[in-house]
Amino acid sequence: MEEIAISKFKATCLGVLERVRKSKTPVRITRRGKPIAEIVPPTPENSHDGFGSMAGSFAIDGDIVSPVIDLNDFEALRD
Repeated sequence: MEEIAISKFKATCLGVLERVRKSKTPVRITRRGKPIAEIVPPTPENSHDGFGSMAGSFAIDGDIVSPVIDLNDFEALRD
């Protein structure tokens, strides 16, 4: 991981952010040699919402409404 001093980051902030976005490699910001922050590339936009994330990944095959077994097999339903 690349490390950059906070003073250099302050002077080149937009360039560093663009480099992280393009290269997908994080950058650690340091003050006096100690890490204070990390800039990481964004996650893909479709991955942060779980709802609908598997759309189109499977198909329904057959009847999903009717019982799987014959209703006469249930003892409670017999006359």
